[in-house]
Amino acid sequence: MIAKTGIDVFLELAQQHPVLDVRSPGEYAHAHIPGAYSMPLFTDEERKVVGTAYKQQSREIAIKIGLDYFGSKMRRMVEETESLLANSPPGNGNIPSKTVLVHCWRGGMRSAGVAWLLDLYGFKVYTLAGGYKAYRTWTLSQFIRPYPFQILGGFTGSGKTEVLYALRNSGAAVIDLEGLAHHKGSAFGGLGMPPKPSQEMFENSLALSLYNACKSTNPIWLEDESRRIGNLNIPEGIWKQMRASRLYFLEIPAESRLDYIVAEYGKFKKEELINAIVRVNKRLGGLATKQCINYLVEDNHKECFRILLSYYDKSYFKGMHERENLEELLVKIPAEQVNAKINAGMLTAFLQISTANL
Repeated sequence: MIAKTGIDVFLELAQQHPVLDVRSPGEYAHAHIPGAYSMPLFTDEERKVVGTAYKQQSREIAIKIGLDYFGSKMRRMVEETESLLANSPPGNGNIPSKTVLVHCWRGGMRSAGVAWLLDLYGFKVYTLAGGYKAYRTWTLSQFIRPYPFQILGGFTGSGKTEVLYALRNSGAAVIDLEGLAHHKGSAFGGLGMPPKPSQEMFENSLALSLYNACKSTNPIWLEDESRRIGNLNIPEGIWKQMRASRLYFLEIPAESRLDYIVAEYGKFKKEELINAIVRVNKRLGGLATKQCINYLVEDNHKECFRILLSYYDKSYFKGMHERENLEELLVKIPAEQVNAKINAGMLTAFLQISTANL
């Protein structure tokens, strides 16, 4: 059976069943629905040939060329789908599900062809009306909705990401922007992180994270960020809401934060650290840059990071005070040390008190 669904139903079904993205490898690599499995009907070159034939000759000739490519892949696609379903969670009664979701770029011939094949073999197939393009429209619409954000702030080295994880483990709704961006925000933020997603892929992942977070009635925690994380931009609608939301600022002594940074970044190669320092040379200043590098060469990571910590504290302080109505939004939370579990507990308590006083 083949059924065409809208984006809302498609996303709900995607929580339980595999999503097959039948666009070309290049399209998928640029951006896709998070969690979708790439099963291209055409290679990038084949897609180009078919598209050229469609534009320069006729729809019928393009279809015939496409069938030549499709025919040799039919068995592999069926067997690949079987394998994918065999490794997916079982359906009702612990019986393996035979349901799959299929989409292409606009919900046209590519998804229709693969859906026909899989239906013929006996799978239950849902296709997405409007294809990936519909998902992109849905993605952008998520950034203009209102959200109950709570922002976690604190100077560099406060362990804010670990606090977010601790909040999540306690049942809070959390969105890890740096995790989605594969970057921790500073010049050192790309060290040890996976390859960066495209801006489009970052937005796709963020939209789905917002969608899932809203299934809870709890406030949504995010870390206080600059508008840019690495080379990616937080969508304007989300950024404006973040800057207008209550800011819970962890006040942790500088020495405790310095110890945390040394442990976090001291494990990286000197060459990587020096390259990161050089990237902020103009803002850090020539003398401070030279001192940082000299300390690294001498294996004195602590004094190197002490200089960097001072720079980043000033930068964060400036950015924080660019908010409008900061006095009304800021909640200072004294914390003795960088300890994710303890600090997450204090945040939860402060949130409850703040909510009760509204």
